[in-house]
Amino acid sequence: MRAMTAIDIHNHIVPEGFPVVEPTCGGGRWPSLQKGENNEASIMIAGKEFRRIDSRSWDIQRRTRDMDEERVDVHVISPMPELLSYWFDGQDGLKMARHINAAIGEMVHKAPTRFLGMGMVPLQDPDLAAKELSKLKSDGFVGVEIGSNINGKVPGDPLYEPFFAEVERLGLAVLVHAFHPLLGERIIGPAMATALIGFPTEIGLAAASVITSGLYERHTNLRMAFSHGGGTLAAILPRLNHGWTLNPFQGQALSPLEVAQKLYYDTLVFDPTFLKQLIKRFGASQVMIGTDYPYTLRQAHPVSFLENLGLSSGEFDSITSANAKRFLGL
Repeated sequence: MRAMTAIDIHNHIVPEGFPVVEPTCGGGRWPSLQKGENNEASIMIAGKEFRRIDSRSWDIQRRTRDMDEERVDVHVISPMPELLSYWFDGQDGLKMARHINAAIGEMVHKAPTRFLGMGMVPLQDPDLAAKELSKLKSDGFVGVEIGSNINGKVPGDPLYEPFFAEVERLGLAVLVHAFHPLLGERIIGPAMATALIGFPTEIGLAAASVITSGLYERHTNLRMAFSHGGGTLAAILPRLNHGWTLNPFQGQALSPLEVAQKLYYDTLVFDPTFLKQLIKRFGASQVMIGTDYPYTLRQAHPVSFLENLGLSSGEFDSITSANAKRFLGL
């Protein structure tokens, strides 16, 4: 079983460098890249190493070799989430966004058959972010990546409604990525536990906010995808749905389940049994390949992973390509 095109909607880049700015730019948290040996580098923020990465984050040839090995045809590339930099003021955030978007745009320009661009905007200033969307659209980006919270505020917060209205007007896709878990202080264990436990919890809260706030019901043409399979949303959805039957949230006509089945989710859950449950819960039409390439907690060989699920040919083709094309407005 082999799809004509396999599209990975969840993977990230880091540019090969960052512009030199005044020391106060970004409140002292402007990132830099320190290259080491063997194509490795360290991302430095506020004088401390945030993450070690390698050239897969910016090297087109190395990335496409990996894609070919794993039978992935297209990467929808987006920024490493930490680069969203919501703690900057709006203008510093705009500088960072334009630098990152330029790096993504250059990669797309150099390999247009292999890459599509998912940019970023300074959502800490919703009005400025909304204005920047038109530039993303005119520069050929298919969508925008946002965090699951913006300095503690979830996407369903009324503050961001004008932003999402502009996203809808322009026909851009939105990838909501797990980001700085709000419950991080409650997570015990090694550093990796924040990602292992916090990310799915965080993305579930973000997805639930879109449902309970009525955001989607007011903007039914929004195309929103949630990383990490929607995280905990699948577990809390039956409870949400039961509560809605007792008292519809803000008079919403659509049930939480109906809204959830109009949103999109990636396959980054690592377990075939659980992924089959998500497909049953959300629908085979709403799930897309997402790997978190090139990081440690990524899903390797996503096409082979799907081939072993026992999907019908129609479900397989939907999840590997057709759903992503619809999500991206292609």
